[in-house]
Amino acid sequence: MAARLASYLGERDLHGKTVLEVGGGIGDFQVELLKSGAESAVNVELSAGYEETARELSDAEGLTGRVERRLGDFVDQADLVEPADVVVLNRVICCYPWMERMMSASVAKTSWLLAIAVPRDRLVSRMMVRVSNVILRIRGHEFESYVHPVAGMETIASRAGLTRVFVSRGFVWQGLVFERF
Repeated sequence: MAARLASYLGERDLHGKTVLEVGGGIGDFQVELLKSGAESAVNVELSAGYEETARELSDAEGLTGRVERRLGDFVDQADLVEPADVVVLNRVICCYPWMERMMSASVAKTSWLLAIAVPRDRLVSRMMVRVSNVILRIRGHEFESYVHPVAGMETIASRAGLTRVFVSRGFVWQGLVFERF
């Protein structure tokens, strides 16, 4: 789903635009947007485990100085983050227990486009997430995934003045892009 979202966003005129990626991991999604013309990116990541690889990727792509990385919970740090033209949440909302808080913080930082990839809100996705959560608990992990109602995400985006302009659905995942006109 990330490739479909990146492709759609890459077809838009990103030249001179800023990107905010929440939970961007090593930063491969934002690298694609920077290569498509975006000027700069900020990545707010909860896990410090990605930092070395992210730095290596940014350097290898010649993007040193165009990516700012911050560690912490985006929802808790949202007041410290500047708005961006493009905000990306690729497989992030499903890792956060409070979808409403994550979506509200994200739409508040979106000047133009908001791109999200989330599990489809249907039985097969809920079953797969439940099985995954059980396996993680058996292995001693505290991490948990969620299938939040997509209709709720769309309502939050709409109330913030964003209109859905793109949908791509896979078997489990779906990507959505909202635009502020």
